[in-house]
Amino acid sequence: MKPQMNARPLAIAVGQALAALAAVAIAAASPAHAAETAPRPWMDRSLSADQRATLALQAMTQQEKLGWVLGHFGADFANKTKKHPAALPFSAGYITGVPRLGLPALFETDAGLGVATQATATPRERTSLPSGLATTATWDKRLAYNGGAMIGAEARASGFNVMLAGGVNLLREPRNGRNFEYAGEDPLLAGTMVAQQVKGIQSNHLIATTKHFAVNDQETGRFVLDARIGEAANRTSDLLAMQLVLEQADPGSVMCSYNRLNGVYACENDYLLNQVLKKDWGYKGYVMSDWGAVHSTTQAANAGLDQQSGWEFDKSQYFGGALEEAVANGHVTQARLDNMVHRVLRAMFDKGVVDHPVAEGGAIDFAAHGLVTRTGAEEGMVLLKNEGGLLPLKPGAGKIVVIGAHADVGVLAGGGSSLVYPIGGNAVPGLEPKVWPGPVVYHPSSPLKAIQARAPGATVVYDDGTDPARAARLAAGADVALVFAQQWVGEALDATSLSLPDGQDALIAAVAKAQPRTAVVLETSGPVTMPWVGQSAAVLQAWYPGTSGGEAIARVLFGEVNPSGRLPATFPVSESQLPRPVLDGDPKDQTTRFAVDYHEGAAVGYKWFDLKGLKPLFPFGHGLSYTRFSYSGLAASQKDGKLQLRFKVSNTGAVKGKDVPQLYVAPLNAKWEAPKRLAGWDKVELAPGASTEVSVAVDPRLLATYDSRSKTWRIAKGGYKVLLARDAGGADAASVTVQLPQSTLDLSGKPLR
Repeated sequence: MKPQMNARPLAIAVGQALAALAAVAIAAASPAHAAETAPRPWMDRSLSADQRATLALQAMTQQEKLGWVLGHFGADFANKTKKHPAALPFSAGYITGVPRLGLPALFETDAGLGVATQATATPRERTSLPSGLATTATWDKRLAYNGGAMIGAEARASGFNVMLAGGVNLLREPRNGRNFEYAGEDPLLAGTMVAQQVKGIQSNHLIATTKHFAVNDQETGRFVLDARIGEAANRTSDLLAMQLVLEQADPGSVMCSYNRLNGVYACENDYLLNQVLKKDWGYKGYVMSDWGAVHSTTQAANAGLDQQSGWEFDKSQYFGGALEEAVANGHVTQARLDNMVHRVLRAMFDKGVVDHPVAEGGAIDFAAHGLVTRTGAEEGMVLLKNEGGLLPLKPGAGKIVVIGAHADVGVLAGGGSSLVYPIGGNAVPGLEPKVWPGPVVYHPSSPLKAIQARAPGATVVYDDGTDPARAARLAAGADVALVFAQQWVGEALDATSLSLPDGQDALIAAVAKAQPRTAVVLETSGPVTMPWVGQSAAVLQAWYPGTSGGEAIARVLFGEVNPSGRLPATFPVSESQLPRPVLDGDPKDQTTRFAVDYHEGAAVGYKWFDLKGLKPLFPFGHGLSYTRFSYSGLAASQKDGKLQLRFKVSNTGAVKGKDVPQLYVAPLNAKWEAPKRLAGWDKVELAPGASTEVSVAVDPRLLATYDSRSKTWRIAKGGYKVLLARDAGGADAASVTVQLPQSTLDLSGKPLR
C-alpha cells in the first residue's frame, strides 16, 4: 500500500506547474520570444533596404531604438568611463546591436588611410595608404578605388563594419593639420577621388563615413570657431565636393563637424543637416557626430543629427536618458526618433552589414596590400622640378649622399586619429610629441636601403642632416646629393607656418650650394615654401607615402616608375599670397570663440591665385615626367545638355609614361568666383610614339552659378573658352570657344523643363 500523499505539497506542486506553463505562454507572446521563434521578414534580401529597415524598426522596443543613437568610445576615456565591454579594444567606437532581431552591433574604426588604433602601447599593425593628398595627386580614380577596397578589407578582417573614412574638406588653409587626410582644393577633383575611395571601402560590405560636414578647414580652434561663408559660395565649393561624393558613392553615413557654420554648431545646424543634406540632396543615410561635437539633445535631434558618437568626448549622454525623456515629453517626437533609427538600419541593410556580419581575426595578405599602397604612393609622387635631367638616377652614379629626415630607416606618417601603426613597429620611436596627436611615427620602409639596392655600383652614404656644414662637406665630394625633408602635423595641430621646421631650409640651401646635383625629396602634409628651390636641381613631392613609401621613392628616383603625379593643391611662394596670411585663432587656446571669415568664397586655391593675378611657386595640376606629351585636336560639342570635349594625347618622348591632361573652362561674359574652373581630366598611359583619343563630359553645374532663392544652377547664355592644359597655370594651353544657351538646372545638375 502506497503511503498517502500530503495534500499541501501536492497543491504547491500543481500551482508551480501552472505558473511555469503560464510563464511559458507569456514568454511565447512577448516580443523577445516571438522574434527568436517567428520569421524575421527584415532578413528577406529581396526587399529594399527601406522596407527591411521599416520591418526591423516595428519589431523593436523603445529601449532598443535608443541603443542605436548613442555611440561609445572603444577605449577607456580619461577616467570618465570604462569602454563598453563589447567594443573592440582601442577602437573609435561601438553601437549596441539587437541580437534577438539578428541585427549586429556597429564596430567603428578610424580612418581614411587604413585601420587605426586609438591610445594604446600595443596597437594593431596594419597597412597604411599614402596620404589622402597623395592619393588625389594620382588623379587616378581606379587607384583611389583600389586603395579604399584594400583598407576596407583590412577593416573587415579586423572585426569592423564602419570605417570613418571619406574626408573631403577642401584645402582652404594650407597649414591645416589634417590636409593630409583630405583631397585638395578643387571640389570636382576632391569629390570624385574621395567618392572612389568610399566605393572601394563599401565594396567590403562596410559603411563608410564621409566627413567633416561642413567647412571644417583648420584645426586651430576647431571646437569653437565660426566658419563664415555665403550660401552660394559654399554650394560652389565645400558643399559641392560633399555633394559629389554622395551622388557618386552613396556613403552610409555622414559625419558632422566640430565647428560652427555661420553661428550654429554643425551637429545642430538645421540648414546643413535637414535642409541641405536630407531635403535638397535627398540623403537617406544617417548623420553621426564627430567625437565631442554634440552640445544639446533636442536641438541636435530636431536639427537632423541621428547618432551621438563617442559620447564620452561630450559633456553628457545627450542621446541617452536625456533623449528618452525628450521623446517622452514631446520635445522630440517619436516619429523623429524612429527616423533616426530607420536611417541607421537602412544603411546597415543597404551596405550589407547585416547580411555579411564581420568577425575579428580574418586573414590579411600584407604582401598584396603593400603592393597596393606602394603603387598609390608611386603614382601620387609629383616631380616638381628636374633641371638638367638629374632624375632618373643611374644605377652606377658614383657616390650618392642621402641626407636627413630619418631616410636611413623609414618614411613619415601624419598624426592623430588617422594614424595607422606600421607592421614591424615605429622606425623612429621616442620623438616628441609622444602623446596624442602623437606619437610621431615613421613607417619602417627605408629609402636609403631601397636606394642602395638600386645602385650596386655606387657608394651610398647617409648623414642625418643635423649639422648643415657637415652635410654640405659630404655632399660636395659626391656625384649626387639627395636631401630628404619632412614636416609633421596632425589632427588638432596645424602647421605654424609653411616653412620647413627645424632649420631644414638652411640645410637644403647649404647642401645645394655645395653640390649643384642636389635633389630634394619632401615628406610633407601639403604645400610648403621653398626659398632654396632656385639652387636645387630637382624636387620630388612624396607627401606621407605610407607603408611602402621608401621603396616607392627609390623606384621613382631611379626611373623604375615614371612620375605621373599632379598637384591637387597650389604651392604658394609665400604665405603673403594666401587669403589669410596669418592663421586665425590661437593654437594654445581652444576655448575662446572666434570667427574665420572665408571672404574668398568659392575662390579656393588656384581660383584665388587667378582672381588676384598671383603667380604661385607651383600651380595646381603641375607635375613633370621623364617623357614628353603633346595635345592636339581639341574639339567641343553639346549632347543631351552636356558639354562634350575631345582631344588627342601623344607621347613624343623616349620612354613609356602617364599623363594627366586637364580641362578648364573660362566664361567670356558670365561672372564666376574666379576666371576659370577645372571641368574634367583623364589619366592616360602611352608608350613612346603612341597616341590616344580622350573624351570628357562636363558636369553642367561646373558651368553654372548657384541661385540661393530658387535653389537652382543657372548657366548664362554666351561664350565659354575651354582650355586644354598641363596645369592651372595654363602655359601652352590649347583652347576652343563654345557658345552655350541659357539654361536652368536642378540641384543634381539636370535641366529643368
